Amino acid sequence: MNENQLREQIAELGKSLYDRGLAHGSAGNISVKLAEGYLLTPTNSCLGRLDPAKISRLDGNGKRVSGDAPSKEAFLHLGMYGERPTSAAVVHLHSLHAVAVSCLDGLNPDDVFPPITAYAVMQVGRLALAPYYAPGDTALAEAVRKLAGKHHAILLANHGPVVAGASLSAAVYAIEELEQTARLMLLLQNQSTRLLTAAQIADLNRRFPT
Repeated sequence: MNENQLREQIAELGKSLYDRGLAHGSAGNISVKLAEGYLLTPTNSCLGRLDPAKISRLDGNGKRVSGDAPSKEAFLHLGMYGERPTSAAVVHLHSLHAVAVSCLDGLNPDDVFPPITAYAVMQVGRLALAPYYAPGDTALAEAVRKLAGKHHAILLANHGPVVAGASLSAAVYAIEELEQTARLMLLLQNQSTRLLTAAQIADLNRRFPT
């Protein structure tokens, strides 16, 4: 896709996420990597009402080149790209069920989700938990960088998920699966649950490497 097509795709998928309740208000941001630099949704923008022409364009160092001022969480995206050079897009949301899980005590920071479904294993993988930092705190960038090399999906404590993908569609599909898995995890709390076995997980990882 050329840059204009990517701008249109960001707006289209942002609206889809918003219309289905996965984004609200001005929460959440989306970025796509270009041949030189990045496109990133602007600060205080609503994913349901993005103007493709106003989406921020950043250079390779994250400095604004054109468009509106970028999201104050640009460092999350740059941190993911820095550790995952093959990633082409990053999506960060404050989706309801994922945020609810991020507030639970006693989570495994290396693997938040139990292996509930095959698609959670295939699209989300091992979901890491990053410590809590205030919104916009650049210390979160270092916390994300420490995890991004081994995890394409990270849950920010008391905040929400951030996911990198080989394309914008792939990143959106993965964060949608993450939200669905979070909802299932909450629904199944205190229920006797049949989880996938280690052998079944290994088989999925062989069949569908990320």
